Amino acid sequence: MSAIATEKRVLLTIVTEGVIENALLDDLDGLGMRGYTVSDARGRGNRGLRDADWDETANIRIEILCTRSLAQRLLAHLQARYYANYAMVAWLNEVEILRPEKF
Repeated sequence: MSAIATEKRVLLTIVTEGVIENALLDDLDGLGMRGYTVSDARGRGNRGLRDADWDETANIRIEILCTRSLAQRLLAHLQARYYANYAMVAWLNEVEILRPEKF
């Protein structure tokens, strides 16, 4: 059995306030992201406990598989537009993917 061919990409993960979801997804589309996954998130950070049960305090988690250059462009945009006014963290992980034409 031969090895499965993979390619490297990054997984960009963003956890932020649900109140900015629509604006943030519009930004992702405008910056050329081909796809993303959004899910509810809850936890505790330096801004206290965040519970996904209340719309006003809900957090979301957005995951995007993309090239490093696209991820860095998005991170710069997030930092300039959202970091000062919203609870938001983001990180990158290098991953290996199948079907690279989708990302």
